[in-house]
Amino acid sequence: MDYRKTNAPTNTITRDMMKLCADTGNVYETVAIIAKRANQISTEMKQDLEKKLQEFASYNDNLEEVFENREQIEISRYYEKLPKPTLIAAKEYEEGKIYYRNPAKDKNNFQ
Repeated sequence: MDYRKTNAPTNTITRDMMKLCADTGNVYETVAIIAKRANQISTEMKQDLEKKLQEFASYNDNLEEVFENREQIEISRYYEKLPKPTLIAAKEYEEGKIYYRNPAKDKNNFQ
């Protein structure tokens, strides 16, 4: 998923939880689904950021030398302006882009 092209809001918005949990019927299950997806997005974003910052890494052991890299600063600012992982995950859930299943419910259906 390309989180950079998402149409999620960059600030917090109020959501109708009863409307949001209509699929699962349980508010807590819905929040858990969104939270797990937000963790996945956060990990992906962190790995992507670290990979980009590694290109500019300086491996000098000299503490006196402080090296500011403009590209590094711009990349960090770009990632700070992106929507938060929880907002992206909530938007994906609203749009039906998240696949989820509950093994406990599936087990009851097989009996």
